[in-house]
Amino acid sequence: MQPQDLERIAKLALRELGAGNPPLTITADGQPDRWRVTIGGSDPATLTIRAGAGTTPNYIREQIFDQFSAR
Repeated sequence: MQPQDLERIAKLALRELGAGNPPLTITADGQPDRWRVTIGGSDPATLTIRAGAGTTPNYIREQIFDQFSAR
């Protein structure tokens, strides 16, 4: 998984959640296949996403929905 792929999926998921188009920062989380998605804007948040080779966009989307909705 490349950071730009994760960013594209995250932006689409956040729009679906009604968050608009907040600024995003995608960084490696220090463990294999783990990413930190930092969401800026008026309602900042940090999500930890598991995504590696072969991870489907739908799985990433589900993680974003679960974590964003639970905060």
